Amino acid sequence: MRLRAGELLGSTRLDLRGCSLAELPPEVLTLAGTLEVLDLTGNQLSSLPPALAQLTKLHTLFASNNRFTVLPPVLGQLPVLDTLGFKANRIAEVPAESLSPSLRWLILTDNRIPAMPSTLTACPRMQKLMLAGNRLSRLPEGMDRLQRLELLRLSANRFERVGDALPGELLSLPRLAWLAHAGNPFSEAREHTLAEAPAIPWSELQMQDVLGEGASGHIHAARWVPAGAPAQDVAVKLFKGAVTSDGLPECEMAATLAAGRHPDLVGALGVLEGHPSGTHGLVLPRLASHWKPLAGPPSMATCTRDVYADGLRLPASHADALARAATAALDHLHARGLTHGDLYAHNLLVDGCGRGLVSDFGAASFLPGEDPERAEALKRVDRRALQVLLDELSGLREPRSMA
Repeated sequence: MRLRAGELLGSTRLDLRGCSLAELPPEVLTLAGTLEVLDLTGNQLSSLPPALAQLTKLHTLFASNNRFTVLPPVLGQLPVLDTLGFKANRIAEVPAESLSPSLRWLILTDNRIPAMPSTLTACPRMQKLMLAGNRLSRLPEGMDRLQRLELLRLSANRFERVGDALPGELLSLPRLAWLAHAGNPFSEAREHTLAEAPAIPWSELQMQDVLGEGASGHIHAARWVPAGAPAQDVAVKLFKGAVTSDGLPECEMAATLAAGRHPDLVGALGVLEGHPSGTHGLVLPRLASHWKPLAGPPSMATCTRDVYADGLRLPASHADALARAATAALDHLHARGLTHGDLYAHNLLVDGCGRGLVSDFGAASFLPGEDPERAEALKRVDRRALQVLLDELSGLREPRSMA
């Protein structure tokens, strides 16, 4: 290993993914003066040594898909730690001292966490907080201190009451724009719409190439050959696993179907039935190949902002039409009792001629119909995301021709 041979001295980045590590190699500490990014994903780690605090320049640490049961307390001693990812471990305890006040992006998706410590609210830079797929039944008091929080994932937890997951102090945060809360006990009654959906047997689908990949699944081209009806080209979304970064596949399917049809939504044809591996899936209309996402998803650097192609400009008429489509789609969803939760340019498919279709309901959630005031607050959060998108479209807009 080059690390053990001393060949990586002075490195700022270290990738130790999938190395079957049961403990952190002590040679990592020889990079204490320079190391900024450390990736330990896909190992067998269950602890980190106290000496990790020597990595005073470390700002990004990934340790997903390991065997941690406790978030290591030493993490709170890293003075410039910005991004921390411990997805898909076995974490059942987050000690108060494990959260560095410098954190901006925290990923604890798919663990066993019953409660977050009060020190979470002492992270004033927190911008992106991903807690889906845990055992949370409450949030710590003082969430209103996270004034920079923009994206929050609370789906697939154990919140019994809507007020426990979505307290007023949370919904009043000035920058919160992308919020997911489906798959909790308080919303289960609204998430049982699948029984009414058309079921499309796997045996009627002829699968073809992969068209794309999102946070929750892969989308394949397919030919649907229903018995006694004409064949048609479709797209099939196969979900990756039980818990995604946004929530549960069942909730995404329920929201997609509850949204119904609208000229500015991709829509769905039915629910996949009988996959040989039991994989969840949706059958969607097949769009022509010229339909593309308007932007790429956020990067590590942009955190909560999409990445647009360099030099991208849109004719004024196209930018205006896309703005109208996104607005109309969101209004439709709100009227159907849903929030989108992930309204971004990377979820806006465009045809190059000014048409746009809102897609991807992985973070969509049902509005609490019994609580109109909280429902209105949730709509305002969604509209904040819309405003970010509209501002970005305005920035891409070419001046109108005066001819």
